[in-house]
Parts: sequence; structure tokens; C-alpha cells
Amino acid sequence: MKKILLLLVKTMIAASALLFVSMIPGQNKKIKKMNKKILFVLTSHDKKGDTGESTGYYLGEVSHPWEVLHNAGYEIDFVSPKGGNLPVDGFDLTDPVNKKFWEDKKYKSKIANTMKPSQIIPEEYVAIFYAGGHGAMWDFADNKELAEIARKIYESNGIIGAVCHGPAGLVNIKLNNGKYLVDGKKINAFTNEEEVAVKLENVVPFMLETKLTEHGAIFEKSGLWQPHVTVDQRVITGQNPQSAKLVGEAMLKEIRK
Repeated sequence: MKKILLLLVKTMIAASALLFVSMIPGQNKKIKKMNKKILFVLTSHDKKGDTGESTGYYLGEVSHPWEVLHNAGYEIDFVSPKGGNLPVDGFDLTDPVNKKFWEDKKYKSKIANTMKPSQIIPEEYVAIFYAGGHGAMWDFADNKELAEIARKIYESNGIIGAVCHGPAGLVNIKLNNGKYLVDGKKINAFTNEEEVAVKLENVVPFMLETKLTEHGAIFEKSGLWQPHVTVDQRVITGQNPQSAKLVGEAMLKEIRK
């Protein structure tokens, strides 16, 4: 009986100490920064509208940020609207980073068995990253579960990153104050000019640059296929595949602050 009472007392002391620490100003942020997990969001959509052309997540927009963040010691988890195995676009193993990612047994298994939004515990993640690929234009913007995950991570002092068409996932995220996440923030994404250049402006369900601007984003961009990364208030966005590694590096820098 004495041993049980002693164990209960120790448990109560530990719980009280944890509660006290959590009440210290700024301490929650420090605890959050100790987390070593980052959530990557990938599309489940495999067709470009009615064209019949295949699409999916863009491999280089996953592999390059993954390499930066993984090398820094962060565990990467993958979630998609439907979960499970996903369609892939831009499958180029002559890119050594793509090859490294694709041949990593652990992450090859993870990306073949992505989690569903219902399986995600937002509090476990220090950041969330939306990878691109045209498929994201069909299943990111209106996914309320993913938006809620991102909101919770962001409002717990977490980081949001996205590249190319990945910012489609940011379009409809609303914060607790009722404002769109992108409202009043400098944001970057695949531009209207780039969509026209690939002749898909009449195929995608909306023009990403236009929609972000409509929801209050201060849109930044460079020329066609030029790398461009924007950082504003813990939201990090990149314009195109050429920006993917830079987004990963900017996220890492922001996480380490």
C-alpha cells in the first residue's frame, strides 16, 4: 500500500511540475520546437481534369525538401486526402535527390502507405508542408480536415510551408480569428503566367495566383521557372519545382528560430 501511495505522490508531483512549466510565458513554444516531426501533405488526385493526362504529387517537390529536413534530424510523415499509395508525377531518377529518396526503404514504404487526415495528431508536428503537383489543384483547397490540421499546427507556433501548386492547400485555411491564413501575408506559388505557359489555364479548377489574391494574399513572383521563396509570419511558400529545396531550407531556418 505504501508503495502505491508513494507512486501516486510522485505522479502528482510530476504532473504539477509539467503544468507549471507549461504556464511559463514562451515555454509552450520551446516545447513545440523540441518536436522532431514534420508532416508532408501530398495529393491523391491522378488526372488533369478531362484531359486524360496523368498527374499526382511532383516527386522533386517532395524529395528536395525531404532531404534538407531529414538530414537535419527531422522525421517526415506523409498524409494525403485519401491515404494509401499515391500517383506520382515528375518521376526522374536521374535527379540524385529523387533517386536517394525513392531508394530509401523506410520512406518508400511511408509514401506507399500515406496516412489519412483522420489519423493525424496535429500536436505531434512542428511544421506542415504542402508538396505540389497539378493534382493538388483538385483535392487540396476544399479539404476541411487538412485545413484544420494546418490551422492547429500554425496556431501552436508551428510552421506552414508549400511549393508550386501546394499553396492550393492554403487557399481556404481560416484562423480562429475568422481571417484567411493568407490574408495580409506575402505569398508565393505557381503563377498565372506559368499555368498559361503549360497550357493548363483552362483545365485547372481555378487559377492559384488569382484565388490567393482574392483571399487577401500579397502575391510575390519572379519570371517563368525562376526560383522564388517568400517567408512571412511563419508561412513559407515557393513558386515552382525550382524552388523546392529553397523552401525546405527556409522552413528549417524558421523552425530553428
